[in-house]
Amino acid sequence: MAGMLNCIEITVLRSPGMFNVLSKIVLLAVYGLALVSYATPLPLSADAIGWLRIVALVLLAAHLLEVVLCFRKVALHHGPLFDSVLLTLLFGFLHWKPLADAERRAR
Repeated sequence: MAGMLNCIEITVLRSPGMFNVLSKIVLLAVYGLALVSYATPLPLSADAIGWLRIVALVLLAAHLLEVVLCFRKVALHHGPLFDSVLLTLLFGFLHWKPLADAERRAR
């Protein structure tokens, strides 16, 4: 039974769609906890909260660079460009890479 569960877990994590969803959830949790840490005390040490805030800021900065460097891929989104830029700021390549892959397959 345990072997079967491990096989299922590995299969789910290897699925590109599920990995994408789980990664986005983790990113939203990091951003959410960083924001909440400004409004209410969290049951974490001051050092942990400081590092959480730094990680969130570094992620946003890296994703801002992605918007600039990969703008053509970000613009492939079927919707308002503002939405695509915002999604790239939050999720980075997890947003624009599937768009670029779909565009490449369509050629």
